[in-house]
Amino acid sequence: MGPVEKEARRAMNRLRRSVEKAERELDAVSDAIRHAEADDFPLESYDEARGWMRRLQEFADQESARLQRKILETGGLEPGRVRRASSLDR
Repeated sequence: MGPVEKEARRAMNRLRRSVEKAERELDAVSDAIRHAEADDFPLESYDEARGWMRRLQEFADQESARLQRKILETGGLEPGRVRRASSLDR
Protein backbone atom coordinates (compact mmCIF):
# COMPACT_ATOMS: atom_id res chain seq x y z
CA MET A 1 0.00 0.00 0.00
CA GLY A 2 1.41 3.33 -1.06
CA PRO A 3 1.39 6.66 0.75
CA VAL A 4 -1.75 7.87 -1.03
CA GLU A 5 -3.73 4.81 0.07
CA LYS A 6 -2.40 5.11 3.62
CA GLU A 7 -3.45 8.74 3.82
CA ALA A 8 -6.89 7.91 2.40
CA ARG A 9 -7.40 5.21 5.05
CA ARG A 10 -6.24 7.56 7.80
CA ALA A 11 -8.58 10.29 6.58
CA MET A 12 -11.50 7.84 6.44
CA ASN A 13 -10.76 6.67 9.98
CA ARG A 14 -10.61 10.30 11.16
CA LEU A 15 -14.00 10.94 9.55
CA ARG A 16 -15.52 7.89 11.24
CA ARG A 17 -14.14 8.89 14.64
CA SER A 18 -15.35 12.47 14.12
CA VAL A 19 -18.87 11.29 13.39
CA GLU A 20 -18.83 9.05 16.47
CA LYS A 21 -17.68 11.98 18.59
CA ALA A 22 -20.30 14.28 17.07
CA GLU A 23 -22.99 11.71 17.96
CA ARG A 24 -21.78 11.65 21.58
CA GLU A 25 -21.71 15.45 21.72
CA LEU A 26 -25.21 15.70 20.25
CA ASP A 27 -26.44 13.29 22.94
CA ALA A 28 -24.77 15.38 25.65
CA VAL A 29 -26.29 18.61 24.34
CA SER A 30 -29.66 16.94 23.94
CA ASP A 31 -29.62 15.65 27.52
CA ALA A 32 -28.60 19.03 28.94
CA ILE A 33 -31.18 21.00 26.98
CA ARG A 34 -33.91 18.45 27.61
CA HIS A 35 -33.25 18.73 31.34
CA ALA A 36 -33.36 22.53 31.17
CA GLU A 37 -36.38 22.89 28.85
CA ALA A 38 -38.49 19.86 29.79
CA ASP A 39 -41.69 20.04 27.71
CA ASP A 40 -40.35 22.76 25.38
CA PHE A 41 -37.52 20.53 24.13
CA PRO A 42 -37.52 20.22 20.30
CA LEU A 43 -37.35 16.40 20.20
CA GLU A 44 -38.11 16.19 16.46
CA SER A 45 -35.17 18.44 15.59
CA TYR A 46 -32.75 16.34 17.59
CA ASP A 47 -34.15 13.11 16.14
CA GLU A 48 -33.62 14.57 12.67
CA ALA A 49 -30.04 15.51 13.53
CA ARG A 50 -29.42 11.96 14.80
CA GLY A 51 -30.72 10.68 11.46
CA TRP A 52 -28.18 12.85 9.65
CA MET A 53 -25.44 11.45 11.86
CA ARG A 54 -26.52 7.87 11.09
CA ARG A 55 -26.51 8.60 7.37
CA LEU A 56 -23.05 10.13 7.61
CA GLN A 57 -21.83 7.07 9.54
CA GLU A 58 -23.33 4.77 6.89
CA PHE A 59 -21.59 6.81 4.18
CA ALA A 60 -18.26 6.54 6.00
CA ASP A 61 -18.73 2.77 6.42
CA GLN A 62 -19.57 2.31 2.73
CA GLU A 63 -16.66 4.43 1.57
CA SER A 64 -14.30 2.64 3.93
CA ALA A 65 -15.38 -0.73 2.52
CA ARG A 66 -15.07 0.56 -1.05
CA LEU A 67 -11.59 1.92 -0.35
CA GLN A 68 -10.52 -1.37 1.22
CA ARG A 69 -11.78 -3.32 -1.82
CA LYS A 70 -9.86 -1.03 -4.17
CA ILE A 71 -6.67 -1.35 -2.15
CA LEU A 72 -6.97 -5.14 -2.08
CA GLU A 73 -7.76 -5.36 -5.78
CA THR A 74 -4.84 -3.10 -6.63
CA GLY A 75 -2.63 -5.43 -4.62
CA GLY A 76 -3.95 -8.43 -6.54
CA LEU A 77 -6.07 -9.85 -3.72
CA GLU A 78 -9.74 -10.72 -3.73
CA PRO A 79 -11.53 -8.88 -0.90
CA GLY A 80 -13.57 -11.91 0.17
CA ARG A 81 -10.51 -14.12 0.52
CA VAL A 82 -8.57 -12.00 2.98
CA ARG A 83 -8.79 -13.01 6.62
CA ARG A 84 -7.27 -11.06 9.45
CA ALA A 85 -5.49 -13.04 12.13
CA SER A 86 -7.12 -12.74 15.51
CA SER A 87 -5.55 -13.11 18.91
CA LEU A 88 -7.10 -16.60 19.07
CA ASP A 89 -5.05 -17.74 16.06
CA ARG A 90 -1.78 -17.25 17.86
